[in-house]
Amino acid sequence: MSHTIRDKTRFLNRIRRIRGQVEAIERGLVQEQESTAILQTLAACRGAINGLMAEVMEGHVRHHVLDPRRSPTEEQSEAADDLVAVIRAYLK
Repeated sequence: MSHTIRDKTRFLNRIRRIRGQVEAIERGLVQEQESTAILQTLAACRGAINGLMAEVMEGHVRHHVLDPRRSPTEEQSEAADDLVAVIRAYLK
C-alpha cells in the first residue's frame, strides 16, 4: 500500500486547510485588505504547502527509495534520515 493512500485522510485534511488559506488570500484581495494581512496569509499558506511537501517526500523516501519489504541497514537509515532533514530544512 502506498504511503499516500495510507495517509490519505490526513493529507486531504491538510489540503482542505490550505484551500481555506488560499480562499482567505482571494477574499483579502477582493476586499482590498492591507498588504500586511495578505502577506501573513500568503506566508502561512506557503508554510502549510511546504510542510505537506516535506511529509509526502519523507514518505516517498521511506517507502519507495528504501525497500519497505527489507530492513534497511543502519547506514541506509541514517542516509534516509539525513536526506529527510535536508528536505525539511530546505522547505522551512
